[in-house]
Amino acid sequence: MQDARDLGRPVEGVVWMLVTTLAFVGVNGIVKHLGTELPATQSAFIRFLFGLVILAPALWGMRGTRIGPGLWPLFLWRGGLHVAAVIFWFWAMARVPVAEMAAIGFLNPVVVLVIAGLLLGEGLGRGRVLAVVVALLGALVVLRPGLREISAGHLSQIAATLCFAVSYIFAKRLSLMVPASVVVAMLSVTVAVGLAPIALWVWQPVSLVQLAWLAGVAVLATLGHYAMTRAFRAAPLAVTQPVTFLQILWAALLGTLVFGEAVDGFVILGGALIVGAVSLNTWAEARRGRIPPQPEP
Repeated sequence: MQDARDLGRPVEGVVWMLVTTLAFVGVNGIVKHLGTELPATQSAFIRFLFGLVILAPALWGMRGTRIGPGLWPLFLWRGGLHVAAVIFWFWAMARVPVAEMAAIGFLNPVVVLVIAGLLLGEGLGRGRVLAVVVALLGALVVLRPGLREISAGHLSQIAATLCFAVSYIFAKRLSLMVPASVVVAMLSVTVAVGLAPIALWVWQPVSLVQLAWLAGVAVLATLGHYAMTRAFRAAPLAVTQPVTFLQILWAALLGTLVFGEAVDGFVILGGALIVGAVSLNTWAEARRGRIPPQPEP
């Protein structure tokens, strides 16, 4: 639950959330630029190795932390789900327009709402049901099944979104048992270890330029999560959440200016419906003292 004494800086919160959206779109752009030059699993593995380097001070500070044996299955399940999610995401990013990736990714909090409501006893009240219905309508506007082909890339991004959502559910449970720093660090370690054998199986020569780009992905992803945390501490979610819609606009601009992708009005409309539904639910959840999940980059 956010500390009400530390939420009185709305302008700062908006600025930090703007940084978040730009950082996450930067991640998308770099992975899109790398395309299919490297296998998705190898790219994801290298990105998480760089992430471990960035987190090294935090990992060193945890060296004396004891983790109960009953928690290991939860950490491993979450790591496995995240391994699948990042593979699906890296594979889709090279094949789906940037704006569509961003719009579909915003379904992550919606999936969490459904899982939490049905399986974790949180219930599906009228507000949550309405948010889910509007968000799913937005997803249909983005994908337009029957009016155009739903590609393997789209299905891969949907699979990534589902895996990220279930991973979040595990994180939510783990956060009640161990410090948040341990949850984050264990995720980085388990994902890197889980990706390693698959990446080595498909390994291809990597250039210094590719390594530099993937290091940039790790830096921007870390920056994005840090900026998001600062935004949450500076202003209420009702203030910062609507700003996330800009991520879809930045993605559309990036796709058009850098990758020559046509601006799709349906994607912007569908993305607005999804973000609007998530934002309204965020406002309602914040009033009840909850912090809803955010989209993964």
